[in-house]
Amino acid sequence: MTAELDLELGSSVDLIFQITAAQGNPLVSEQLTFTQGDRVYTPTEIVDQSGSRLHRLLGEAGRLDVRYEATVDGHATTGRTSDLEAITYLRPSRYCQSDEVFQQARRQFKGLSGHDLIAAVSDFVATSTTYTPGLSQGTDSAVTTLMTGQGVCRDYAHVVIALLRAMDMPARYTACFAPGLQPMDFHAVAEAYLDGAWYVIDGTRLANRRSLVRIATGRDAADCAFLSYHGGYVGLKRMRVDAWVVPDTATLDGLETLPEASDPSLDDFTSLVQLA
Repeated sequence: MTAELDLELGSSVDLIFQITAAQGNPLVSEQLTFTQGDRVYTPTEIVDQSGSRLHRLLGEAGRLDVRYEATVDGHATTGRTSDLEAITYLRPSRYCQSDEVFQQARRQFKGLSGHDLIAAVSDFVATSTTYTPGLSQGTDSAVTTLMTGQGVCRDYAHVVIALLRAMDMPARYTACFAPGLQPMDFHAVAEAYLDGAWYVIDGTRLANRRSLVRIATGRDAADCAFLSYHGGYVGLKRMRVDAWVVPDTATLDGLETLPEASDPSLDDFTSLVQLA
């Protein structure tokens, strides 16, 4: 997994990044650097209750180059979900207004619960929303997306979360690295809480859920932004994200084949899958 960000800082500014693999991922190697000319910044790492790792630093005016590279091998560990977390993920949030979509959800998914509810919501969002890069606004919410029928991964996740919460199922937002994703970028999915476990729902169906690597977890995109800042101007000049699964086999021509784990066409989206 790699992430590269080139930023232009207009003045001294408080920067908070969420671009690294979350706590609990089995990291084989990892390198995160913040450089500005000859200067190297050492960020403060803050870990939240879900294992999201935030890296905070005070940057000065000028160009800041951010580089991240990591290798993961194996399955992530998952912590126990507290009663408070479950309650938090039942409540409406900024981009997931479950109270505003309550009537629609109750009519459309009446009588459904458990796995059947998850499957129905996933299918509805996947078939009723068109993936439209460049048209979605950063302030768009689940209500906006339901009205327009278009968006990007964050918008799909918000609709899934709002509908599930309206049906009394805890749901949360997860930012992740997604091998095989096209177009490649940071990816966003939803997770639904059922019988003591969190299950991944990717309304875009553009990535195989079995290869996702968690970056951040929260109520919605406001909690999981890859960059937030306070007290100054920040311009994003360039960003490049990549993630891939190392193939187990090779073709006769020596070309590596795409492993099944990162091929979205091989994901059975009706099945329950945990982000591991």
